[in-house]
Amino acid sequence: MEGASVSPLCSHFLSSALSKTPCPQKAHPPFSGPFHGSIPIARISTYFPGSPGPRKKNTDNTVNTEISPHRAVSAVRLLRIDQGGAFADLLNEKGRNSAKNEMGYVERTLGFRTRDLDDRDIRLVTEIVGGTVRWRRYLDHLIMSLCKEEGMFRSMEPLLLQVLRIGFYEIIKLEMPPYAVVDENVKLAKRALRPGAGNLVNGILRKLLSLKDTDSLPLPKVVGDDRSQARALAIIHSHPVWMVRRWINLWGVEESVKLMNWNNSNPYFGLRVNTAKGYTRIDLANQLKSLKVPFELSTYLKDFVRLQTGMQPARVEFGTSTKWSSLRALVRSWWPCLATRLPEVAMGSLGLPRLQQPRLARRSWQPCLVGCLRLVVSVVDPQPGDTIIDCCAAPGGKTLFMASRLRGQGMILAIDINKGRLRILKETSRLHNVHDVVTTTNADLRLYAEMHNIQFDKVLLDVPCSGLGVLSKRADLRWNRRFEDFEQLKNLQDELLNAASMLVKPGGVLVYSTCSIDHHENEGRVAAFLLRHPEFAVNSVDGYVPPEFVSEEGYYFSNPVKHCIDGSFATRMARSMETNCLQVKEWLYGMPTNY
Repeated sequence: MEGASVSPLCSHFLSSALSKTPCPQKAHPPFSGPFHGSIPIARISTYFPGSPGPRKKNTDNTVNTEISPHRAVSAVRLLRIDQGGAFADLLNEKGRNSAKNEMGYVERTLGFRTRDLDDRDIRLVTEIVGGTVRWRRYLDHLIMSLCKEEGMFRSMEPLLLQVLRIGFYEIIKLEMPPYAVVDENVKLAKRALRPGAGNLVNGILRKLLSLKDTDSLPLPKVVGDDRSQARALAIIHSHPVWMVRRWINLWGVEESVKLMNWNNSNPYFGLRVNTAKGYTRIDLANQLKSLKVPFELSTYLKDFVRLQTGMQPARVEFGTSTKWSSLRALVRSWWPCLATRLPEVAMGSLGLPRLQQPRLARRSWQPCLVGCLRLVVSVVDPQPGDTIIDCCAAPGGKTLFMASRLRGQGMILAIDINKGRLRILKETSRLHNVHDVVTTTNADLRLYAEMHNIQFDKVLLDVPCSGLGVLSKRADLRWNRRFEDFEQLKNLQDELLNAASMLVKPGGVLVYSTCSIDHHENEGRVAAFLLRHPEFAVNSVDGYVPPEFVSEEGYYFSNPVKHCIDGSFATRMARSMETNCLQVKEWLYGMPTNY
């Protein structure tokens, strides 16, 4: 069996805005729209019409104890997302000196130092940033409605806009004490900008409180023609208008509203028990109970529990203290996997203590597998002795889960364009003792398929897609997608399907999957592929996944509204036995690994 690759275009899809798992080294282009300024991030709050000019730097190195550190950090993160194109989830990642670097960035941006974030602050920053990004359209509509002058909102400097967004979100969605919200955000605006900015924040927030108390927020009515209704719903539920119109045309207003409510809810993340090491779901549940972590048992997956954690998954940080030694067993009972790139954050986000962690322990941290991807692996149905290729493998959740089901017999080739993430996949496979059956190759899938005359029992192609099924986990994704992206994505998906089909042996299976709920990326691509490749036929997923996930056509489909898990799609397509196949197993076992 042999390996496969991902292309220059795959490099684009895995590392860019059209990628389902963005690479932190390559950010999205800045947002477009009337409320996004063009001032460089290093000077985003230095100038404003009528201001006294550049702010003085903090030269005495003192810590400002009057400003809430979580609000200061939240404002700067929101600026980085709007102005610098940063990813909301990646800003949560923790690495060496990350906290120190971020507080230094805050000081350089705002002109003063705040105290370091504690565990409560970290949770608040994550909630405020994720929620403010998610509800951006809704918040901006209210802010614009409460501005005295028509052009005030459009000319508002970026930092002032972020402070107002934070205040509105805290009052309306978090229902924090009004006095504290007004007082703290006024202080932030005065100190980071000037006294006049604080006065403006004070007036607008107090006007908001008055309207909220009388239940008279200036929101649009859902009336008129289809376009008018879509625009109103887009504001009320904070989604792009094109997205709302697309969904209404597909499913109607009622189902579209339910979907948007799901997208705006706090997401769930799954933990899968590593049964290979002797753990059961009851063991994991007892561990979580002892740590006072809220969870629930998965309805569809017998080896999963679900955590609700805001916009981040769980990661345990543990030290050498005997008091916390039991966490080692808990961490090692989880297998890594993820549907989109999930940020690594302190367990403090779940209310647990943040602990020091030795370098050795750091190798044992694992992200969590999302339930819908567990079901996609069930569609593949890995069996001992199978030769499998995971065509877009990094970061490796599905690869490692499939490897665990081979029970040491067979081989999986994991292909991806990103060398660094393949290294992580390789290291994690060693941690889980499945490295004997996992081989990695850094390549472009389309070029690889043309250059290698090799075929596999099963081919998994989890393509880059719009990600419309995982909007609850990716707060900023809805604003990074454009209607025009679909044509580019569909072309890429067709090219990857053509390449993947060349790697399926006669009698073998090709599994095509997405984390999208859009018909054109799912059934549409399968139908187009079958027209081009009559040697393939749909093999129903009935019997591989619970019946509630099986469509009339025999596809797997998870509906966020119906199933309360992320939206995803997969289909099995079997290749006819008419052509000769290569014997690949001996070749693959001796294949070198490329990095």
